[in-house]
Amino acid sequence: MKILIVEDEHKTGEYLRQGLREAGFVVDLSRDGTDGLHQALQEPYDLVILDVMLPGIDGWQVLHGIRKRGLQMPVLFLTARDQVEDRIKGLELGADDYLVKPFSFAELLARVRTILRRGRSGTEPTSLLVADLELDLLRRRVTRGGRKIDLTAKEFGLLELLMRRRGEVLPRSLIASQVWDMNFDGDTNVIEVAMRRLRVKIDEGRDVKLIQTVRGMGYVLEAPEES
Repeated sequence: MKILIVEDEHKTGEYLRQGLREAGFVVDLSRDGTDGLHQALQEPYDLVILDVMLPGIDGWQVLHGIRKRGLQMPVLFLTARDQVEDRIKGLELGADDYLVKPFSFAELLARVRTILRRGRSGTEPTSLLVADLELDLLRRRVTRGGRKIDLTAKEFGLLELLMRRRGEVLPRSLIASQVWDMNFDGDTNVIEVAMRRLRVKIDEGRDVKLIQTVRGMGYVLEAPEES
């Protein structure tokens, strides 16, 4: 899942970016309001974490610009402005939550997950299933044949992408952009290494192999009867 942080304070922005990446999210960081609004209008983010006091245009204007374009992506204000009037203003402008600095990262993460779960509840599943492989999106838990499989945050993101697009051959460039948030560099083998490790955890020792390499094209995850 992809999150945009709009935060001009360098230390706070990097802290948020690192923490959310370690929690398994793909994260973009913008350091002023004008760029943040532009980025929010260009990419389909699952959540925007937005400061109020920003260079360029302020957070109120960023949110107004997002809603004016008809975009319903969730927005969480994270700001030092702690007056009741500020909280009311943020929520009335269309924010989904409001958290005051200084903050606990554990609380922020809990609120992020609550907002994302709320957004999914009506239309999206909370778990993905391919054959006997199940990925629980809320508890971030993977099992195959009922047995728990421990994955790193990147491996979880990689498996989620493969399962969401089951049966579709995914090129390395797409995987790089969706899971590593980077442009694909043909000289790097980071994707091959990660895929090899994931395949060992998911398929090794099992009669049915779910992850396949399509030579010269990319990777696909599918059950045998779907191929």
